[in-house]
Amino acid sequence: MNILGISAFYHDSAAAFLEDGTIIAAAQEERFTRKKQDAGFPSNAIQYVLDESGYSLQQVDVIIFYDKPFLKLERLLESYLSYAPRGIRSFITAMPVWLKEKMFLKRMIRQSLTEMGFEGVKKIPLLFPEHHLSHAASAFYPSPFEEAAILTIDGVGEWATTTISKGSGTQITLIKELNFPHSLGLLYSAFTYFLGFKVNSGEYKLMGLAPYGVPGSSRVKKFKEIIYTQLVKVYEDGSLWLNESYFSYTTGLRMVPDKKWKTLFGFPRRQDEGNISPEQADLALAIQEITQEVVIKMAQHAQKVTGSDYLCMAGGVALNCVANGQLQYENIFRDIYIQPAAGDAGGALGAALAAYYLNFEGKRRSKKESVISRAPGSMSESELVAFPSLAMDEMKGSYLGPSYSKEAIRKALKPYAGVYTKYTRPDLFEAVAEHIKEGAVVGWFQGRMEFGPRALGARSIIADPRRSDMQIKLNLKIKYRESFRPFAPSVLWEDAQEYFALKHPSPYMLQVYPVSKEHRNELPSGFDSFGLRDKLGVIRSDVPAITHIDFSARVQTVHPEFNADYASLLRAFKNKTGLGMLINTSFNVRGEPIVCSPADAYECFMNTEMDVLVLDEYVLLKSMQPKWVKKRIFEKD
Repeated sequence: MNILGISAFYHDSAAAFLEDGTIIAAAQEERFTRKKQDAGFPSNAIQYVLDESGYSLQQVDVIIFYDKPFLKLERLLESYLSYAPRGIRSFITAMPVWLKEKMFLKRMIRQSLTEMGFEGVKKIPLLFPEHHLSHAASAFYPSPFEEAAILTIDGVGEWATTTISKGSGTQITLIKELNFPHSLGLLYSAFTYFLGFKVNSGEYKLMGLAPYGVPGSSRVKKFKEIIYTQLVKVYEDGSLWLNESYFSYTTGLRMVPDKKWKTLFGFPRRQDEGNISPEQADLALAIQEITQEVVIKMAQHAQKVTGSDYLCMAGGVALNCVANGQLQYENIFRDIYIQPAAGDAGGALGAALAAYYLNFEGKRRSKKESVISRAPGSMSESELVAFPSLAMDEMKGSYLGPSYSKEAIRKALKPYAGVYTKYTRPDLFEAVAEHIKEGAVVGWFQGRMEFGPRALGARSIIADPRRSDMQIKLNLKIKYRESFRPFAPSVLWEDAQEYFALKHPSPYMLQVYPVSKEHRNELPSGFDSFGLRDKLGVIRSDVPAITHIDFSARVQTVHPEFNADYASLLRAFKNKTGLGMLINTSFNVRGEPIVCSPADAYECFMNTEMDVLVLDEYVLLKSMQPKWVKKRIFEKD
C-alpha cells in the first residue's frame, strides 16, 4: 500500500511517502522554495517523495492530511463567540483565510495536485486525522517499542494542546487531553514574543538565552513566583490553567498585552534586535525552568496512567532539548524516543503512519528484524539491548530527503565555475580533517538531506570545538546571528561518555547534557555578575566552542549505523587530534532554510566566510573560487 502524507497551511509544510508501512522519503517544502517555514502547499516536497519512491501519484492508494480543518474552524468560531465583541480585528483578519483555505481544503488539495500535472486525483481517497494523533503516530510507530506511553505537547492542534496516549502494537489509545486556550506551548511562545523573538521560530533562541540567567537568584525566583501566581496554575498531573486576562492570542493579533506584562515584570517587551538585559535573561531562565517542571509532571502522570516503561514524544515542545535532557535524567522511563521531526512537518509522516496502521490495519514488523551494521564504533549487543531507541528505530537516521549524484554535483557547479579537487574515500576524510584541524570552517554536504529541524551530518557546517574563538566566529561571520547562540557537538558514541554526563545515545540532537566535570574550567570569581558579553568570553572547558554558559551541550552521538561517512570523518579528526568530536551546526545562514541542493550549498558557502566546501567527494577551497558577488540579502528571521 502506498500512502502520501501532507502537512500544510500553517507552518513547516511537508510531504512524506510510505510503501507498505516503510518510510521511503520525507521533506519540508522550505528546503525547495528557500522560504523559511514555508506554509504553502508542498508541491515540491510531494514531487520529491514521489520521485524517490519511484511511483506516480496515480499509484498512491490514499492521501492523508495531518489535521482536521473543520474542528479547527469550530474552535476558532467558538473562541470568537466566547470573547465577542473583543477580538473583532483578529476575526476579520482570520476568517477570509479560513473560508478560502480551510473550509474547502479537500478541493484545494485536489486542485493543487491537478495543477502539478497529475490526473485522476479525484479518485484517490483523502483522509483527515486529528492533529495530535498525527504527532502521536509520528513518534510511536517509528519507535522501537512494542508498547509505550505517548506524550504530545505543542501550541494547539484543533482543540488539543497536550495529549497522553498509550501505544500498543498497532493501536494508539487516547487517554487524556488538555484543550485550548490552556497550553504549555502557547505559554512558552508568549515569553518568546515578550523577549523579542519571533513566535513559531524563535523558541529555540529563548531556550539558548535562558542559561545566561542566574540560577537560584532572587530575581529568577521572583519571576517564577509571578508566573506561577499570576499567569499559570499547574496541577500535579502536569495539566495547567492560563489566566486569560494576561494573554491576547485568543482575541488579538499579538500573544500578550504588552503594557500589562511590562507592569507585571517591571520592564517593557524587548524590541527585535535590541540588547539583552540581565532581567530579560533571568526571565528566559524562569520560564525555561517552569517548562521543564511541567514537562516532568506530565511525563510522570503519563507513566502513572499507562504503566509503561517507555515514552514516545512529539509536538513542538518536544524540541525543547533542555527539558528533554532533564526528563531523561529523571529516569521516569527506561528509555525515551522523540520524533526528530517533532513539529508540524513531522505531522505529514505521522498522518501517513496513522492511516497505514489504524485505517488499513497494517502490520508492524518485529523489532528484532532490525539489521545493525558491525562497522567500527558500532554499538555492542548489550548496548543495543539497553538502548532500543537507537538499535531499532525506523527513521533511518532521519536521512529521508534528497541526495545528489556526483554527476549532478559537477553539473550544478558549472554555472559558478566552481573549482574543486576530487578525493576518493578514505583520503577525503583525511584531507577534510586536516583542514578542520588547521582552523577551517567547513560546509559538509553528503548523502540524503535530514528531515526535521536538526542538521545531523548531511547538511552541516562543521569546525574544531577546541578553538576558543570559534563560537563567536561562527555566529557573526558564518551564521550572521546573535552571539549568545550555542553550538552543538557531534561526538563519536564511543567517546560520548568521556566528555558528557550521558548514559543514553542521542543520535537526533534532541537532548542537552552537562559537559563532564573533568573537562571543565573553573569559573572566575563574580561570574554571575558579569554581563552577557563578558560571560560569553569566559573559556569554560577544553572544548569551549560547544560548551554553553551553564556547562551544557546539545549532544549528537554519531554512529556508523546511521551515517558511516560522518563517523569516518570524526574518526579521522580523532586520529589527528585525539578528539572524536566536531562542532555541528545547520548548513544555512540566518533567515534561510538548511541547504538542499549543491547550488544552495555553493551560494551559502560563497556568501559567508566559510573556508571549505565538501560536496560528496569534491572539496572546494574559498581561496580558489572565482570572484563572487553576493546573490542574496539576508533577512531577519
